[in-house]
Amino acid sequence: MEYSPNKMKEELTKENFNFKKKFGQNFIVDENIINNIINKSNIDKETLVIEIGPGAGSLTSELGKVAKNVIAYEIDKTLKPILEKNIQSNTEIIYEDFLKRNISEDLKKYNYKKIYVVANLPYYITTPIIIKLIEDKLNIDKIVVMVQKEVGDRFKAKPNTKEYNSLSIFLNYYYTVEKLLDVSKNVFIPKPNVDSIVISLTKKEDKIKVDNEKLFFKLVRDSFKQKRKTLKNNLKGYNLKKIEEILKKHNLDLTIRAEALPIEIFAEIANNLKEGDEK
Repeated sequence: MEYSPNKMKEELTKENFNFKKKFGQNFIVDENIINNIINKSNIDKETLVIEIGPGAGSLTSELGKVAKNVIAYEIDKTLKPILEKNIQSNTEIIYEDFLKRNISEDLKKYNYKKIYVVANLPYYITTPIIIKLIEDKLNIDKIVVMVQKEVGDRFKAKPNTKEYNSLSIFLNYYYTVEKLLDVSKNVFIPKPNVDSIVISLTKKEDKIKVDNEKLFFKLVRDSFKQKRKTLKNNLKGYNLKKIEEILKKHNLDLTIRAEALPIEIFAEIANNLKEGDEK
């Protein structure tokens, strides 16, 4: 079946499909948005695309037309009769929970030069999905995802903004983060309560120098532990003398809050600490 919003709605009605809130199911029914996502993703025939939560296959169908291969992970097996009418021959659907899946094993049988993730992510598990993509070390070149606007704002947040947090730094360490487009809640069925945003995360070829990633990320998480508190309060278990020495180089002191520090200063502090300088 060639995808169109009306045909997708017809299929959902014909199959008496019951949208499941527990899976965060909101399907895109706007061809312009889908085409926009495809165009801005710059996928080519050397690219393998991972999609998480394909739903009824509106995006999946179009991804299959431009990619070498598509692997889509769908937790809801009741979508199978609808989804499999929409997909291209180069697309594999795996009906399992993406978060529990060994993605590296799934990729072994494919040949590709680039790997992208392109998806309309279920809002309730957006952050765990992004973290899994990074921590599984899949060497993903680009991630293009539609997420809840509030979450997207945190992904791309800069220092000294209320959205800036440890996740902003975590993503900025690995990727260049950009907003691609705003998406109205009116382009989904059923209509969610919030608007969305499409974010692009492009792998950094030259990451900032960090000697000990584990220590660096622990420092960042602990610095934001209580966002309104100063570094002096949040990092009581650390070697504050060493931290203060770095801050002084930037005309700062321990009364500063984590939200005011760029990733470069966090990296510099972490590189001057050693195991045992934190608890």
